Order: sequence, then structure tokens, then C-alpha cells
Amino acid sequence: MTSSSRRGLPHLAAAVDLPGEYEFGAHVELIRLAERGGLDFVTLDDTSAGAGPGAGVGPGPGPGLDAVAVLSRAVADTRRVGLVPMVTGPYAGSADGEAAVAHLDRVSRGRAGRRIDVSGGEPSHLAALTGPSPQGHAVRVADAIDGPARLAAARYADVVLARVTSRAQARSVRDQLRADAAESGREPDSLRVLAALSIDLGDGEHAAEPGHGGGGPRRSARGPLYRGGPVDLADLIASWHRDGAVDGFHLTPVEPRRDLERLVNGTVALLQHRGLFRTFYPGGTLREHLGLARPVGQIAGGRT
Repeated sequence: MTSSSRRGLPHLAAAVDLPGEYEFGAHVELIRLAERGGLDFVTLDDTSAGAGPGAGVGPGPGPGLDAVAVLSRAVADTRRVGLVPMVTGPYAGSADGEAAVAHLDRVSRGRAGRRIDVSGGEPSHLAALTGPSPQGHAVRVADAIDGPARLAAARYADVVLARVTSRAQARSVRDQLRADAAESGREPDSLRVLAALSIDLGDGEHAAEPGHGGGGPRRSARGPLYRGGPVDLADLIASWHRDGAVDGFHLTPVEPRRDLERLVNGTVALLQHRGLFRTFYPGGTLREHLGLARPVGQIAGGRT
């Protein structure tokens, strides 16, 4: 078993989605809160199929929010936290979509990430984003735990979000991803595996519901769900990381404003007090937050 001190500290990320909210300012407020907590990065879903830069911030043809535009707006109000638009649909792999993420990476001075779609196995758009960036190119984030998607994520992703419901499952998925990465010729330590959970911290400081905390979250319609208090969540994060089950967590608040505030001021503050999470950003780029080397000349899998 590997200790936390030898493996470093856990990585923490959070979704800042606000369903039905189309104002940039509301999202930027959450992003600033995440940065105050020292989180590695935030994600924002692009809920408008085909939306691109300037596609609007409210209902219209394909109503939704332009995640890249919102995160670009947040650059001026933040200094360190990573910014990852989880863009889907045709726009994600288009030339305009690639250029938008490249621009976000440049203006944020290397804080951007990008979602790569591995649901069908080999991703179709893997060209390194063009233009100067302090981190080489944007960090690649994939959502996968098994089958061809897992194999593709192990070969090409920098960060894998794994929807797992137990410590044992998390450890198995991480071990397999690392083995797959090695098989494809990658250094396994160049991959970060984060458990992806929804969190409901509405119970405040009360103990987690049976089956939600301690041994792990439970299955729900929204995926793996933790329901309980910030203290129990801190214990779960610390124990899973200490046991080598994960490299960290990507957390999606059920009630965004309430749960992100309790995550930062409760869970993260407690982890920091215990010396189990950063109290400042040691670097400026997302790769530095994640402890990943700057790519030189090519991307994983040998494709330029």
C-alpha cells in the first residue's frame, strides 16, 4: 500500500454547472470559490448542442450555455485554477472548437483542459492545439472505466474521470488504466485517475447516510452519489487516496451553490488542516497542478 506522503496530495476538481442559469457572472462566482479552495480545475458542460463561441448565453436555437465563452470570461477573475470546458457534439471536434480551446489555453497562460470523446474507442480529434502555451497544449480529460473507451483513455488522456461506487472498484479501475497505459508505451505516472461522484452535502455536519459515506457512495440516477456531511467526505477522500484507489476526485454538486461552498469551506478546509491538500498553488499551469510533465513535440500515443 502506498502512503499519501509518497504519492503526493490528492487532486480535487469540481463541476460548476448551474442548470437553467445563463448569466456568466453566476458561473464565474463559483469558479472563484473553487480557486479559493485551491482546486486543481473546474469543469463546465456545454449544454447547447452545436454551440460555439458567441452562440449565446440563453435560450435560442439549441438553448444552452457556451462553456468556452464562460471560462474565457473567468480568466480575468482568476489566476490559478484550471478551466476545462466539457464540450460535446459536433462543435467539440470542429476546427472552430479546437481553436476556441487553444485560445482559452493561451489567454489563461496554460490553465485549460479539453474533453476528448473516447466513447467509441479511438478518439477522432487528437491534434495538439496550435499556438504557444506554457503547458505545451491543453490537458486532455476523458470519462471512461471499461471496454474500448478505457483502452483509448489509457492511451491518450491525461486525466480520466471514473464513475465508481466503491473503493475496491476505484482501485481496480485505476490499476487497469495504468496497466493499459504501460501496454501502450506510456509511463503510467503520466495518467491521473479521479473518482467522479455527485455530492449532496445538504446534511451539513451530520454523518453520511448508510451506504453513501465510509465505504463509498451509492448508485443513483445521476451516477455515483455521496450524501452526507463535509467531514465524512473529507474522510472518504483521504482514505481512498491513502489506499491508492484514486489520484483524486471530480465532484459534481447536487445543489451547486450550497454544495460547492460546503466542499470548499468544510471538506477542503479540513483536508488542508490535516496537511492532506494544498494551501496554495505551487505553479501556474494546469499540468503543474496535476504534477504532469509538459509534453514535448508530440501527444500520448505518438501522434503529433
